[in-house]
Amino acid sequence: MRPARAAAGAVACGIGLAVFACASPDTAIDRTEGTGELRGLAVEQPFEAPEFTLTDSRGRRFDFRPETAGSLTLLFFGYTHCPDICPVQMAVLGAALDDLSYADRREIEVVFVTTDPARDTPDRLRSWLDLFDASFVGLTGEGETVNEIQAGFHLPPAQIEETSPPPGAGEPYFVGHATPVVAVTGDGLVRALYPSGVRQTDWRHDLPLLLRLNRSVSQPAGEAGTGDD
Repeated sequence: MRPARAAAGAVACGIGLAVFACASPDTAIDRTEGTGELRGLAVEQPFEAPEFTLTDSRGRRFDFRPETAGSLTLLFFGYTHCPDICPVQMAVLGAALDDLSYADRREIEVVFVTTDPARDTPDRLRSWLDLFDASFVGLTGEGETVNEIQAGFHLPPAQIEETSPPPGAGEPYFVGHATPVVAVTGDGLVRALYPSGVRQTDWRHDLPLLLRLNRSVSQPAGEAGTGDD
């Protein structure tokens, strides 16, 4: 069954980009056309990531800003039953991270927030993320809360596809959601977006540049959280 194409939404950060879908591969963007040095979509006016707290896949509280302070964070909103975009984004990103040195990899945090908390139990979330990288952080919370968080990142809300059976009907359903991986530097600013269709070669090119930027604006990760708020 081919999921329906979702309506396009524009990111309100100086980039006109269709970023709302859970669609078959033919609707994906072939590649990103970046600005400046990045092949990803650089945010023209970096903005502050919202503060939020969710529960990780091991049942622990995860306070996003303190937990990621000092790190280059790659944040994605999706769900484990996604037929295409989510597993491709995670697989491509995981493969690119494998190419980094141990020291560089330690500076990067990958955070996956489910847009389908009804089906994405902590165990399901953990086992699915482990297919790509055991270090990936999985977060869950109420759907309304997750949509409020997405709004803080200038992303459209997730919603059940109109042509899907309703949740609880005992049949698979699809969730329309924002497709970009959001790059946040350790100072809490959103710097770039990586929509569906980004390639491993693009990540290989951009990760060193993002790490260099992160080091220039962040305190060392080991010092994060030691100062007064």
